[in-house]
Amino acid sequence: MINVRAARPHRYDLTVALTYYLPYTSGLTEVARTVAEGLAARGRRVAVVASRHDPSSPVRERVNGVDVFRAPVAARIGRGVLSPGFLPLAARLARASRAVNIHLPMLEAGPLALLAGRTPVITTHHDDVWLPPGRLAGPQVRVVDASVATALRRSAAVVVNNADHAEHSRHWPLMRDRLAAIAPPCRERQPAPATFREGPGPHFGFLGRIAPEKGLHHLVDAFRTIEDPAARLLIAGDYSKVAGGSVVGALRERSADDPRIRFTGFLPERQIAAFYSSLDVFALPSVAEESFGISQTEAMMMGVPSVASDAPGMRVPVTSTGFGRLFPPGDIVALATALLGAATLSPRQRAEGGRATRARYGTEGCLDSYDALLGRIGAAGRVTA
Repeated sequence: MINVRAARPHRYDLTVALTYYLPYTSGLTEVARTVAEGLAARGRRVAVVASRHDPSSPVRERVNGVDVFRAPVAARIGRGVLSPGFLPLAARLARASRAVNIHLPMLEAGPLALLAGRTPVITTHHDDVWLPPGRLAGPQVRVVDASVATALRRSAAVVVNNADHAEHSRHWPLMRDRLAAIAPPCRERQPAPATFREGPGPHFGFLGRIAPEKGLHHLVDAFRTIEDPAARLLIAGDYSKVAGGSVVGALRERSADDPRIRFTGFLPERQIAAFYSSLDVFALPSVAEESFGISQTEAMMMGVPSVASDAPGMRVPVTSTGFGRLFPPGDIVALATALLGAATLSPRQRAEGGRATRARYGTEGCLDSYDALLGRIGAAGRVTA
C-alpha cells in the first residue's frame, strides 16, 4: 500500500481525483491535466491521484509542477479498473487539501466525497456514464449513477462544460442549484504545414478515441457516399489503449475497399496542429452524449469548421460561434450533406470562424474560472452533506 503522510493540514491547495491520468489520453484526462498543470503554474499546490492503469508508470512522480500519485490496479472490468488502494489514497490526500476536485463519472466518487471529511468537494461532471449494450451494462450503470449522485449531493460546486449538456443529464436535479459552467480548456495551436494532405480534394477528419460511442461507423458510411475520388477521410486517435476496447477493427473492415480512408493511429502533440491544418472539415459524429468536444473546438480555432451531431453539449461550440454544421445523430445522408456543405466555406468565412472560436474558448479563461471557484470554495468553510 502507498503511504501518503498528511504531515499538516492543507498540504495541497487542490487534489484532483480521477480514474485515468497520464499516460492515458482522453478528453477528460486532458481537461484534468491542463487544469492541474495550469493552476500549479499559477502558484497553487496541486496533487493528482489516479489508478496505475499502466504498470510501467511510477507510483509517484512530479509532472510539470503537479504531484501525481497512482494506486495499483488489481483487475480491469470493462472500461473501469479495480484498485483497492485508490480510495484510501485519494481520501488521505483530499483531507490534506483545501479542496478536492472529483471528475465524474467515477465508481469511487461517492465514497471519496464522504471520506473527504471537512474538505470542500468540487465535482467536474463530464458525462453520464455510458456503456455499450450488454448483460451487465444496466447494473454497472446503476451502481456508478448511485455513487455519482452521492458525490453531487456532497459537492459545494458542480463544474459542467456547458448548461446545455447539464440540463439533459440524468443528474440534473442534483446539479442545478450548485452549477458552475466552465468551458474546458482548449489549446490555441499555431498554423503548421499540412503534412497529412494527399492532394487537392476535400479532406474530412476526426481526432479522438476510436471508441464505439464516437459514431465513427456513421462517418465512414457517410464519407463513402461522397463520390469525389480526390476526397479523403483521415481518422486519427489511439486505438491500442482505449478503455473498454477499440472499434478500429470493425472500422477497417467497413472501409477496406475504399483507399481514400486513412487511419493514422495515435498522434503525438507535435503532429496535432499539422493534422488540423490538413483538414477542410472536422467531424464529430458521436452517438452518445459528449459534454463538449475539445478536439473539434481546437480545430475550429485554427479555421476548420466542425460538423457535429446535434446533441446536448457537443453542439455548443458550433451553435455559439455559427462555425460549422449540425446533423441529426446517426443520419448518414444528413451527415454527408453537412460535410460537403462545410467544405465549401470560403477562406474569409474560415478566418472569421477561427477568430470567433478563439475569442470564446481558451485555456486562460478556463483557468481564471477554476481559480476564482477555488477562492470562493476555500472561503466557504465546511460543506455539509
